[in-house]
Formats: sequence, structure tokens, C-alpha cells
Amino acid sequence: MSDATRKMTFLTAEPERRLLRAMAARMPAPIHSNHLTGLGVAGSVGVGLAYALTTQSTVWLLVASAALVVNWFGDSLDGTLARVRKTERPKYGYYLDHVVDAFNTVVIGGGIGLSPYVSLELALLLVIMYLMLSINVYIETEVYGSFKMGYGVFGPTEVRILLILGNLGLYAGATWSGLTAEAVRQVADWVVIGLAAAMLLILVVRFAKNLAHFAKLEPRKRGP
Repeated sequence: MSDATRKMTFLTAEPERRLLRAMAARMPAPIHSNHLTGLGVAGSVGVGLAYALTTQSTVWLLVASAALVVNWFGDSLDGTLARVRKTERPKYGYYLDHVVDAFNTVVIGGGIGLSPYVSLELALLLVIMYLMLSINVYIETEVYGSFKMGYGVFGPTEVRILLILGNLGLYAGATWSGLTAEAVRQVADWVVIGLAAAMLLILVVRFAKNLAHFAKLEPRKRGP
């Protein structure tokens, strides 16, 4: 939808917007939005692989953090660059955003599930819940003409920040305190269960709210 408005409600939205616009204004002319989208995808693949390789060494946690920064750079700057240059992709931009977001989620979530820190089944459950929310966001975009970057105050950037902080904490704990992956998993699995439950609650609430909204718009049938 070329006329869809963008709602940036999460915590870092305003400073991130200013930073991205400043970066986009200095981007070399040969670099286009699609190049940055590809960079974001490459970053997510790097994150997934790094998490999977943490079974070999905790150093890969630092690599995953660096790849998350690359993912943020490409995934967040592509749309900003298009808007700054007034060359936004109206025919497929929003669709591409959601498809790339879904792919990134699967790759990163799968990598986390293959790490020794979270059970694979629970990581996949979290991925499924996130994808269901993403599908709902896309549908709401088409219906309401409003493209949401996140629910409430947590968006993609906040999730990346939390993952990076978690990576650094796990690396420091394993390096200096002897923290084991088994101990982390016992806590992390319950955290993932809580997150999945919260996502399900958000989805149910949004679904009920949308149904109530559309029920008011439906013309009432008159009796004979």
C-alpha cells in the first residue's frame, strides 16, 4: 500500500528515526534500498549461524551480536533510504518488509533453538507466535492503511537490543563466572514460554478488537 501510514510506537522510535535519516542522507548514490534489504537478510543468516555455532564456543555469541547490528543496519535503513530519496517502492515495499521480517525471524529463531541455551521446540513455538503476529500486522495494514512497526513499546530494534545484551551477559557469565548452558536453559525456557503466552494474549485481544470494530461497520439486517 503506497498510501499506508507508518506508526512508530516503540521506545527507540524517535532517536532511531533521526539516526537512520542522517545515515541515509550520507549513503553513496550507487547503494539502493534493495542492496540494504539484502544486507539485512545476510545479517540475519549470520545471526542464525552464529547462535547454532555457540555449541562449539561462547565466542560465537559476540559474532551473533555483531551480525545483529548488520541486520539492523540493512533491515532498518532500506526503507528510510527510499523515503529520503523519495523513491519508495509502493508496489511491493510493504509486502517485502513483511516477507523479509518473517524470514529473519525464522532464521534467527531457528539458530537460537539450535544453541545450547534454549530448547528447540520452545524456540520454534516463539517463532510461530511471532509470525502469527506479523501476519496480523500485515492484514491490519491492508485493512486500516496503517503499517505498524511493533506492538506497544517493543519493536524489532528493542528485540535486537535485548538479544545483544543477553549475548554479552551470557558470554561474560561463561567466561568469568563459569555459567553453564544447562543453567541458562532452565531459566530461558520459562522466559520463552512467558513470551509466547504474552504474544498469544496480544493476538487474541487484537483479533477480538478487530472483530468488534468491523461488527459495528456491518449494516444491520432488517426483519421482514
